[in-house]
Amino acid sequence: MYVTCVYVWVKPENVNDFIQASLENHNYSAKEPGNLRFDVLQSNNDPIQFLLYEAYDSLEAAAAHKQTPHYLRWKETVAPWMAKPREGIPYRALAPQIPLS
Repeated sequence: MYVTCVYVWVKPENVNDFIQASLENHNYSAKEPGNLRFDVLQSNNDPIQFLLYEAYDSLEAAAAHKQTPHYLRWKETVAPWMAKPREGIPYRALAPQIPLS
C-alpha cells in the first residue's frame, strides 16, 4: 500500500469552499482503480488545517490519480484558497499489511 498525506492550510474565508471542492474530489478519487482510501480530514484544533490521506495499491495508481480530470480541477480550484503551499509526504504502509496487486 502506498500512502500520501497531504497537509493543507486554507485561508479562513475559503474553508467552506475548500471543503466542498475536496469532498467532490474525494467522491471521484475513491472510485479510481487502485484506490484503497481517500480521506478528507479537518483539524479539531485549527479549522483551517486539513489532511488528505490517500492510499493506493500501487505507485502507478497513485501517479495516475494526479492525471485525472477531477484532481486537476481540484488542484486549480483550491490553489488561491491556500494560506501556504500544500505539502504532500509519501509513506510506505507497514501495517495493516494489505496484499498488493
